[in-house]
Amino acid sequence: MAAVEAGASAIGFNFYRDSPRYISHTRAAMIAEKLPAQVWKVGIFVNETPETIARCAVDAGLDVAQLYGTSEALGIRVWRACRITDALNPYLTDDSIEALLVDTPSEELHGGTGKTFDWSRARAISKKTVIAGGLDAGNVRQAIEQAQPWGVDACSSLEKSPGLKDHEKMNKFVKAALGL
Repeated sequence: MAAVEAGASAIGFNFYRDSPRYISHTRAAMIAEKLPAQVWKVGIFVNETPETIARCAVDAGLDVAQLYGTSEALGIRVWRACRITDALNPYLTDDSIEALLVDTPSEELHGGTGKTFDWSRARAISKKTVIAGGLDAGNVRQAIEQAQPWGVDACSSLEKSPGLKDHEKMNKFVKAALGL
């Protein structure tokens, strides 16, 4: 609710069990039902089956599936997460993907590294692009100017500790992203 009050247009629910940010379907549903209808509920999935994603989407009232690894989804809007070094060509021509979430490369993590990349590289992507990776209130405007993305995503840089958001950091980030 703090993110919504700050002006966020989407809220992410991390369904990857190995993440310190993991949330159960039940808990996500309890939070999602309190969100205003205009706030997108985004489910984050790593190497999940279409059946699992569909069940989560129904249970938590998801609007979007943000997919990492081998995950595939049907019947829901898809944002495909990829590292900026990945070969993007298959994703650029895939009409089932609404947007690409472009993140910093990491061998250990599927996102949430807290590290930035050269944002101007995202500007050349022909599909709607959401940039992630080390964004915070101090750099999000610069990232937006360089990448001109459709959206921005932040996670670890807005936390007090893994999985626990810092409301002040979140508020400053959203305000900076919106240019307020």
